[in-house]
Amino acid sequence: MDHTITEPRHIAVVGAGIAGLSCATALQHSGYRVSVFDKARQSAGRMSTRRGDGWQCDHGARFFTAEHPGFRAELARWERAGVAAPWYPAVRRFGADGSSASVAPAERYVGTPGMSAPAAWLAAALAVHTEQAVSALARDAHRWRLLGQGAALPASRFDALVLALPAPQAAALLRDAAPRHAALAASVTMQPCWAVLLQYPAPLALGFDAAELEGGPLCWVARDSAKPGRDGGESWVLHASAEWSEAHIDADPDAVAAQLLAAFAALGAPLPSAWRAHRWRYAGAAPARTDGCIWDEGNGIGLCGDWLNGGTVEAAWLSGRQLAHRIASC
Repeated sequence: MDHTITEPRHIAVVGAGIAGLSCATALQHSGYRVSVFDKARQSAGRMSTRRGDGWQCDHGARFFTAEHPGFRAELARWERAGVAAPWYPAVRRFGADGSSASVAPAERYVGTPGMSAPAAWLAAALAVHTEQAVSALARDAHRWRLLGQGAALPASRFDALVLALPAPQAAALLRDAAPRHAALAASVTMQPCWAVLLQYPAPLALGFDAAELEGGPLCWVARDSAKPGRDGGESWVLHASAEWSEAHIDADPDAVAAQLLAAFAALGAPLPSAWRAHRWRYAGAAPARTDGCIWDEGNGIGLCGDWLNGGTVEAAWLSGRQLAHRIASC
């Protein structure tokens, strides 16, 4: 009798945002061994929360929605785990012509107690290696190796590779290892976004919890401390429009904050007690592709992310899940 034990295929997922975590979770449930790598200190990608002494603020994804049955089922899991909840802000829209109107209520969700909570919850069940920047890829004997700053990363030979990264970062890694996929990723234009996080000593009386803006540097402002499950003092986040952010991509953070604070002041806001600026170089695709995901069975390489599937948190999760299903069906 043959008592040989077959080891499960080992798959590397590069990128611990919601697409990578979704893919890794589904692969692990299908019996694969999965290792996730991310250059950041924690999992989340653009579903990030910045924390400090007595305050916190979501400076990436503003909120998310859920329409697909699969993602609605996942959201229900997040809600049962206490890492997501519905958010019902009072929203106003300020037009470029100076008009102002209330926005009809809509179904919105956020992570609790911060936007990064769903990612942290998913990552807790996975082998996630943070602060591990992958600088190059190599393939030998039908297996992939990940290199970081010229050295092999832990457990560095993998049967398949998933890149759950913004398109330009995926293109850079694939340039030598998989030129065809690199060209596809390089064809995608991703837009930046400047975010400014604000602290106040007391709640602001602006008449809204969030606002959509047209015609100026800002496209979104929100009272982050009004989201469910938040602790700490009054905090707001300002997001610049993609066009303005692109025009000021290399601007000094102080200059960026000054202009965005001036635009916020035009809505009646006073100067904050403290602020922090953050530049998202790859905030979203313009436009996003509709492939869903990319899977090259012959070379054992896959791509997933919101840039392949519509550009939202839901799109990112669905992209990762779709890729996992394609890999498992091989």
